[in-house]
Amino acid sequence: MIGFTGIVKKITRQWQIVKSNYLRLTSHFMRPIATIASVLDIITVIASLICLTSLTVYGGFDHKPEDTRLLFHILRGCHILFLINVLYNLILNSRQTLRQTRIIKWIVDAAMLISLLPLIYPHPLHPWIPFLEKVLYSRSFIIPVLAAYAAMELSYGTIAAIGKKTNPSLLLSASFLFLILVGSLLLMMPKCTTAGISYIDALFISTSAVCITGLTPVEISNTLTPTGLLILAILIQTGGLGVMTFTSFFAIFFSGNTSIYSQLMVKDMVYSKTFNALIPTLLYILGFTIAVEAAGAVAIYLSINNTLALSTEDKIVFSAFHSLSAFCNAGFSNIEGGLSNPALLHSNQCVYLVISILVAAGGIGFPILVNFKTAAARYLKKIWDFFSPRPNHHYAAHIYDLNTKIVVYTTSIIFIASSGLFLLFEYDNSLAGMSIYDKIAQSIFNSWVPRSSGFSSVNPSGFMNITILMFIILMWIGGASQSTAGGIKVNTFAIMILNLKAVIQGKESVTAFRRAISVPSLKRAHAVIAISVVTYALYSMILIWLEPQLSAKALLYEAASALFTVGTSLGITPMLDSSSKILLCTAMFLGRVGIISLLAGIVRTHIDTSARFPSDYIIIN
Repeated sequence: MIGFTGIVKKITRQWQIVKSNYLRLTSHFMRPIATIASVLDIITVIASLICLTSLTVYGGFDHKPEDTRLLFHILRGCHILFLINVLYNLILNSRQTLRQTRIIKWIVDAAMLISLLPLIYPHPLHPWIPFLEKVLYSRSFIIPVLAAYAAMELSYGTIAAIGKKTNPSLLLSASFLFLILVGSLLLMMPKCTTAGISYIDALFISTSAVCITGLTPVEISNTLTPTGLLILAILIQTGGLGVMTFTSFFAIFFSGNTSIYSQLMVKDMVYSKTFNALIPTLLYILGFTIAVEAAGAVAIYLSINNTLALSTEDKIVFSAFHSLSAFCNAGFSNIEGGLSNPALLHSNQCVYLVISILVAAGGIGFPILVNFKTAAARYLKKIWDFFSPRPNHHYAAHIYDLNTKIVVYTTSIIFIASSGLFLLFEYDNSLAGMSIYDKIAQSIFNSWVPRSSGFSSVNPSGFMNITILMFIILMWIGGASQSTAGGIKVNTFAIMILNLKAVIQGKESVTAFRRAISVPSLKRAHAVIAISVVTYALYSMILIWLEPQLSAKALLYEAASALFTVGTSLGITPMLDSSSKILLCTAMFLGRVGIISLLAGIVRTHIDTSARFPSDYIIIN
């Protein structure tokens, strides 16, 4: 018996040695395989950018035969590289590929592998299946496959960059900058404009759309074709929700290749409480956006019935575009004169009320919308438990968090005050001749639009000076944090007022709704306020210096509109020269990504290891 036990131990020992050698040998060979896979992934991401750019140039520009051949050679090179990437991962990196790939990527990879057949097998003279032959050997098959694979790889590249602990602020800024540049090239395509457009104007429009501002140096309705309008809408939608939201959604939903760090970053971007709620929260944000914009389009369509002399198709386009533009707080319009069109201005005012609701929904902030969803689920659960034979009475103490309460209360106060003041200031000025109902509707509309959306119903150039000053203040305040609105944000403004109240009352801490505001929140709020004032002063001075022939009042208004991503203007945007337009492009970009966030991404953060110095007081009157 002892001899048998010894034999078993000896066999076990030999097996452990063989296993150890196998693992060592495997790791020796897997290391270069993993390295090659990483390099190939980087090259594939670059090829994806080249592929999408080439497809855009091919589809949007007119070409000479030699240019078309060059584009097809480039696309063929990208196609071969994509196939190499798919085959390499399936054959030599199969374990990781099988573990990390999900169903949608399998479909795209399978389509890419099917596209290998036309590449290696000549076009048959007598195909077995004519229909299949027409599909496989046609551009209508290969071009969508290349576009889908390139878009998928870019999504993975984004989430991989997050996983490499790339600074989120820099990544966000880079994504917006990339989208702006791509959008400017797209708008330069002959199929996008009626008579061509300069690159500076294309860059300005693209920046304004991605940064959801609404300033434009040209008349959109006369300049952009339906294709250009579609591209503009895509830029607005992507810029409004955020490039990272889209790419993170695709990368997480379609692939398992996400590190814990990348999931943490995405969780913070989409305001999810837990990892389990990550995909549901992403779906909720995207689904809520589509649902609200669809409902808004229907409401706008019904409100303009028999108002505008448009065909049914044009009314649908008008409704859909304005719903998207309103919810994203972009302020673009595709009819001449925008919302100040006389046919709309002298209608039943319903369209202005609908757009006001859409602007408010987009400017309230996605964290608030997520909190509303959680609260609605809680109320439904309470109702269910009330009728359930086994009720569960264990509920969280607070349904609405402090951020939601502060935003809702502050927004309500600002809305009521600004509506009343606009009605008071403009009652016998821009609102003269209107009925009481029309004046109230216009006051409601004009209390929302200067806080980010940029729409105009009555010409702002005719406003009284005090109204223009009020509009600049409303631009500065903006909407809620993590929303499609601009400005310093309602949250920041509320903390400033609460801190002022605490100082006057001699309190040590700043409180609201029986909660103390954290010191980091106070410090960040005051930093945002300080840098917004300084930046606005600098941009205003430079703009006045560049455009001495224009009114200082109009330039101050223009600078505020660009920096705080509002989009309303006193009519001087087309009069600006190229240097001023580029200056305003940088202002819109900084206003969208956040100056504090951009500086935090550029300046390397350090752990505070400084000594504890004695505190002292500074004389402040």
